[in-house]
Amino acid sequence: MPKPELPDPTPISALSLTLAQSSDAEALAQISKRAFDSDAAVGAPGAGGPPGYDSPAWQVEMMGQAVYLKIDLAGEIAGGAIVFGGRGGRYYLGRVFLDPHLHGRGIGLAVMDALFAHFPDADKWVLETPSWNVRTRNFYRKLGFQLMKESEGDLFFEKRMAE
Repeated sequence: MPKPELPDPTPISALSLTLAQSSDAEALAQISKRAFDSDAAVGAPGAGGPPGYDSPAWQVEMMGQAVYLKIDLAGEIAGGAIVFGGRGGRYYLGRVFLDPHLHGRGIGLAVMDALFAHFPDADKWVLETPSWNVRTRNFYRKLGFQLMKESEGDLFFEKRMAE
């Protein structure tokens, strides 16, 4: 059966990444909750997510500890990305999420391209994702991440940036 057409797609050119503000925390927590809860459709044991995924206070806390970027699509918050590190050109993607109604449109790939461009000094990106999550595993591989190890139900990926 063919995939249904999505109504009124927003052009990816309307995408931007900007620093999240505390006033964005409630919207980011709601989108994060929807995004991580949707993992139940791709192998998660049920609705839920990583620590603080649905907490506005946690979102604010991360804004003070990392580079927390909100994903803006045509003037609306569409998701977020939390990035740690930067020492020696090594960055850790702590979290990236996109509102589930936007999945499957190529927006996630565009977000990652914008994220890579936002950190031009990055030599290497690292991240981890649950081993049950086929969606994220395939997504990161499509972006050129390589599986480095598997441990206690988590997959650890790395991407070396072109020189």
